[in-house]
Amino acid sequence: MDKHPSDPISGGLLARFLYRLFRLFFYLLYYPLAWTYDYVAAIVSFGRWNDWIFTILPHLEQEGRYLELGHGPGHLQLAGRARGLRMAGLDASFNMGRIAYLRLQKNGFQPQLYNGYAQSLPFAPGSFQRVVATFPTEYIADSQTLAEIKRVLASHGSLLIIPAAWIEGTSLPDRFLARLFQITRQAPDPADPDPLQPLQTLLEESGFLVQISKITLESSSVLLIEARKSG
Repeated sequence: MDKHPSDPISGGLLARFLYRLFRLFFYLLYYPLAWTYDYVAAIVSFGRWNDWIFTILPHLEQEGRYLELGHGPGHLQLAGRARGLRMAGLDASFNMGRIAYLRLQKNGFQPQLYNGYAQSLPFAPGSFQRVVATFPTEYIADSQTLAEIKRVLASHGSLLIIPAAWIEGTSLPDRFLARLFQITRQAPDPADPDPLQPLQTLLEESGFLVQISKITLESSSVLLIEARKSG
């Protein structure tokens, strides 16, 4: 869940301290404590985490091969494979890879999962029609990552990113959680008129044509970036 491109955090000393504390927490959650990830994700999103991730599914067609970066515990992998999609996944966390592998295998699918980093993808040029990343960490704003994604995409293929979600409910718990997401940079600051501008600029400079849309759900919404390879 440590999922938002880096930008200077606003606020005082407490906000900075909380951000650093959550950075450590997210690292532990994703690596040595990966087995707790689903429970924590459900708690901190009030059960919305997988709903946010699955908003990307309607944007995936049946044809072509797909790569998910940072596949985590494998929920999108399983949902995609159940729809007949040809999906592979890559994650830097060995523990997450094991959890996702067992989830796919238990449901009758042969896992196509790889341990590695987005800055050095172990795939041939033009291998995928789509590359998908939901709530990625800072690696998505790395020019080397984008160069690698562009390399493995087929001609006119696209990178789909869900970079952030907003909790928009009016209940006290929702308001508290929305503020916590802002402090820990799980969601952009609503006062920022264009929070994705740095990432959009980097994508365009890397040779992608960028379109950004907002998907509205019940009491929350997510952002979707489609970055199409220009050649």
